[in-house]
Amino acid sequence: MADDTGVAGVRHVQVADDRDGQRLDNFLLGQLKGAPRGLVYKLVRSGQVRVNGKRAKAEQRLAAGDAVRVPPVRTEPAAGGGTPSRTLLDLIERAIVFEDGALIAISKPSGVAAHGGSGVSFGVIETLRALRPQASLELVHRLDRDTSGLMVIAKKRSALLQLQALLREEGGIGKRYLALLGGRLPDGVLDVDAPLHVAARQGGERHVRVDAVGKPSRSHFRVLERRGGQSYCEVRIETGRTHQIRVHAAHLGHPVAGDGKYGDAELNRRLRERCGLRRLFLHAASLEFALDEGRRPYVLNAPLAPELAEALDRLG
Repeated sequence: MADDTGVAGVRHVQVADDRDGQRLDNFLLGQLKGAPRGLVYKLVRSGQVRVNGKRAKAEQRLAAGDAVRVPPVRTEPAAGGGTPSRTLLDLIERAIVFEDGALIAISKPSGVAAHGGSGVSFGVIETLRALRPQASLELVHRLDRDTSGLMVIAKKRSALLQLQALLREEGGIGKRYLALLGGRLPDGVLDVDAPLHVAARQGGERHVRVDAVGKPSRSHFRVLERRGGQSYCEVRIETGRTHQIRVHAAHLGHPVAGDGKYGDAELNRRLRERCGLRRLFLHAASLEFALDEGRRPYVLNAPLAPELAEALDRLG
């Protein structure tokens, strides 16, 4: 199909009723199968994507009936013949901790991205789609690549919309993390209410800092145990900002162990030598929420990743 400029391959797609409220970037990823997320953002920024004839932003919410101009893209075959490796497929299959008709919950291993892009061919969502080719799967939320633990993937559009609404509502989803923080935190619950701002990308990397111009962000730290002079903590968050726990912990002066971006390089070196910790000690341990207006409660848990449990044991 050609548009009025005669460019072959351009499509004008009408947003279906069941896509009402979907973000433009996620809609495009569904339309441009195999396109890297970075390419989708580039197309939007350059104005090649239009909504009802107007430029739009990636985060814009679409309405049923909107007309979206989708430009043609040429995607390169991904490494490994366009499918995730058997090793990755098996890893993600084993990581599934819960599944029903509405959603899949996995305990994501550290080092696996939520989705492909930025030099990564396949992440959790692409791998699950390869494992469940007949299912319509959508990421509900993301975890940093270095963070392990619970991620939820919706199997139905209705579940996706409910979960996204709960994420936008403070306290809609109870989120509990486990983290090892450097030094000795005070006893009791330490509340951090500090706005976070995503600074300009440098070399493709996001850098987040505490800044009054940022978005409201609240975290609550509680020491569970003292181990080797460090603090093993439970962290509950009311908001889900990028790198929130890591930046709030650093703001307290007690960075997350193994954090190469916001942490303490000397602390990380000592912990590598003492207990073999070679990754970020941050794990999404539990999620609590309810679907269908509270009639369908979920309590999802993911045990501490084995390599973190071993490092904690070695600390004594």
